[in-house]
Amino acid sequence: MELRYLADQIRYQRMTTEELRATFLVESLFRDGELALVYTEADRGIVGSAVPTTKALELSGSKEMASEYFAQRREVGILNIGSSGQVTVDGETFAMNNRDGLYIGRGAKDIRFESKNPRDPAAFYILSYPAHASYPMMKVSKQDTEMVQLGDAETSNKRTIYKYIHPGNMATCQLVMGITELESGSVWNTMAAHTHERRTEIYTYFDLQDDDVVFHFMGKPNETRHLVIRNRQAVISPSWSIHAGAGVRNYTFIWGMGGENQDFDDMDFIDMESIQ
Repeated sequence: MELRYLADQIRYQRMTTEELRATFLVESLFRDGELALVYTEADRGIVGSAVPTTKALELSGSKEMASEYFAQRREVGILNIGSSGQVTVDGETFAMNNRDGLYIGRGAKDIRFESKNPRDPAAFYILSYPAHASYPMMKVSKQDTEMVQLGDAETSNKRTIYKYIHPGNMATCQLVMGITELESGSVWNTMAAHTHERRTEIYTYFDLQDDDVVFHFMGKPNETRHLVIRNRQAVISPSWSIHAGAGVRNYTFIWGMGGENQDFDDMDFIDMESIQ
């Protein structure tokens, strides 16, 4: 478990590119045969991955969480962005194909990840926030999600949002999670930009080609910075920061939020004249 302490809206203005990346960017996910976790102080979120190969990987408690087992006081969202696999929770097994999601409520004790083919492993993305109550587990396939189409080709941001874990689909304590796919010819995931003063958001970009990058714009609206993102990397976006991205071509990313409000449309939009 890596601990990640974020800079505030004053300190980040003086940070170098290397310091910004070390603070807000998670580069160490999706290693074959390993489970990787990063604990951020922002809303006590945990972002991670499990890529099982020859043996199952177990999501367990740790000193950082002061818990006997991982979900003792937490809820967990999982999305498989790799090949077929399965997740077993307290003896109940869920087959997980590519783009399948799973919500695990507080109190689940034994959580294990496996791949169908060790040479072509599943890649499980993990996002977790503290939970005050227990809600039922639920598997969500891509075809079962709430789908929303936004943007247009003229502004290069035609995209489809797939809401996997959200109040319209299931009960959770604070976790909201889904996938956004940009159509061919579109490169902006959102612009004009916005902030989420009442929650933290974590983005994970995937299915990028080897030579593709996405420029993730962050910071206060009048003091912006950027991070260069590559395939299967995540960025932690604190509540005070904008979060917009532009890639060399269309791309796909996972978004996940935790905090005060689960309303997907709870956004504080920034007018274009304020962006600097």
